[in-house]
Amino acid sequence: MARRARGTSAGLDRERIATAAVALVDRDGLERFGVRRLADELGVDPMSLYHHVKGKAALLDVICEAVLTEVVAPAPDGAPRDWEEVARLTAHSYRDMAYRHPRVFPLLATRAQTSPVAISALESLVAATRAAGLPERVAADAPMVLFGFLNGHLLACTGGGPDGPAPVPEFDSGTHPGMAALAPRWADFGSVAEFDRMLDIVLAGIRGQAARSS
Repeated sequence: MARRARGTSAGLDRERIATAAVALVDRDGLERFGVRRLADELGVDPMSLYHHVKGKAALLDVICEAVLTEVVAPAPDGAPRDWEEVARLTAHSYRDMAYRHPRVFPLLATRAQTSPVAISALESLVAATRAAGLPERVAADAPMVLFGFLNGHLLACTGGGPDGPAPVPEFDSGTHPGMAALAPRWADFGSVAEFDRMLDIVLAGIRGQAARSS
């Protein structure tokens, strides 16, 4: 593919760069991602990208922000909302995004997310917990607990890439009798039903801490 001239003549903007970068990681993975490969994909000189994004680290943040725009969370408009409903909606939307972009998702779990779109999602949950009268300590901890669970669980579930989660291994009943006995109950690992069970435990913990702190 022939490259265009450097600078603004390349016809780039941040949205076009983000879309191409996400598509490139979705297809080839993070290990093969780089500024030069993205420039080749866009048909531009690598220096053209630096007019919009200052280096690879900033480019990874652009990728994170782009996929986070797919996460639907109720806007923090000041109206009272059930905080568990907000948490469930956000969690399921975040899960859907992770499964659409399994090769991008490790970035979300391992990099600090401070973009406006990330902060807006947190604000929706915080606003709902405070409106519901949860103690300030619990309201502060709730998004950290929720996204700690989401990132860990979804990283495990999407670690197999587009092929989905790896199957649960078989355990020797003589060496690991407890694991062997419970293994059938992990058969639905990665399913929506399993996700909802885990999410129920997380939300029950937040609810219980709020009751103890009141």
